[in-house]
Amino acid sequence: MTPATMLVPLLVAGAVTALATPMVGRFARAVGVIDRPDERKVNRRHDIPLLGGIAVALGFYVGLAVVRLTSGSQVEYQNHVEGQILGSLILIALGAVDDRWALSARAKLPVQIAAAGVAIHYGFRIDHLTDPISWTIWYLPAPAMWAVTGLWIVAITNAMNLMDGLDGLSAGVGAIIGATLTFICLQAQQWVGVHAGLAFLGALLGFLPFNFPPARIFLGDTGALFIGFNLSLLALEGYQKLAVLTFVVPLLALAVPLMDTALSIYRRIRQRASIMSADRQHIHHRLLESEGSHRAAVLSIYFLTACFCVIAVSFTNLEGWAALLFLLLVIVLTLRLLRNLGFFAVGEATATAQGPRVDEEGR
Repeated sequence: MTPATMLVPLLVAGAVTALATPMVGRFARAVGVIDRPDERKVNRRHDIPLLGGIAVALGFYVGLAVVRLTSGSQVEYQNHVEGQILGSLILIALGAVDDRWALSARAKLPVQIAAAGVAIHYGFRIDHLTDPISWTIWYLPAPAMWAVTGLWIVAITNAMNLMDGLDGLSAGVGAIIGATLTFICLQAQQWVGVHAGLAFLGALLGFLPFNFPPARIFLGDTGALFIGFNLSLLALEGYQKLAVLTFVVPLLALAVPLMDTALSIYRRIRQRASIMSADRQHIHHRLLESEGSHRAAVLSIYFLTACFCVIAVSFTNLEGWAALLFLLLVIVLTLRLLRNLGFFAVGEATATAQGPRVDEEGR
């Protein structure tokens, strides 16, 4: 795969998404699928169209189609693409309905599980774990494989959805993580993941100029679910070939959305609330309050995500005890950072609980 051929899915997906986004925005306004601000949301502007994920998905699919037609890939690639497209179409339909009628988390979960089942059926699987010291491989029985893989896909899908709270946040974080996972697939010579990752990255980059603060269109659940689902599958592509601590590398790359989700669950358990309930204490809410503007908060999370992605790439060059010690150090420093930022201080009065600050961007 030459640099020139790598540019094909990236540029095609980006161009298609950029051309489709204004049309999707007009369509969303015409059918009434627009953001409606309330006391929980950060956005205070009216009539911003949702459904931006449709434009992202369209660019991704066209980018994949072009690279598929020009690469002459084998059946394995075809099967994976079918699973990725079918599963993501299920979530796009779910997201579009949710953007229009605001479904509950419990209503969405069975559909997310069904999409994960489609991906697993087409070959996206966590089917073994590796001892980092002896390199002993333990293969998972089929029921455990289905459960673990399904949990991974659904968890990442929802983690990115929870992060979609500021202009450009989910799309930008998704692009950074997507680029990292694509590079990891390239290191492992996993060309299925490279092709899909480049098309995915191109689609997000084509959408981001319309979504960066102040946004002219939002991803909506249509886009956030699509991004999370495809990141979970891209991580599985790299996982299949990596010769390091099994699954630690994609976990590190996805650390920011996963930490946000874990902290949300921790807060709600401590407050004896449903883990599916909503609040205004996510990482982006805290940073928005401390930074004072949307751009600064979003760029801060971009930087944090990029730091973890650099750590993830560095981790691919470590083995054995060095990898374990490095991982332990990252965990300790991350916990210390979160504690210093006050993310474990559940129940204390915070400014974010009192309502959003409206900045110069009118949000």
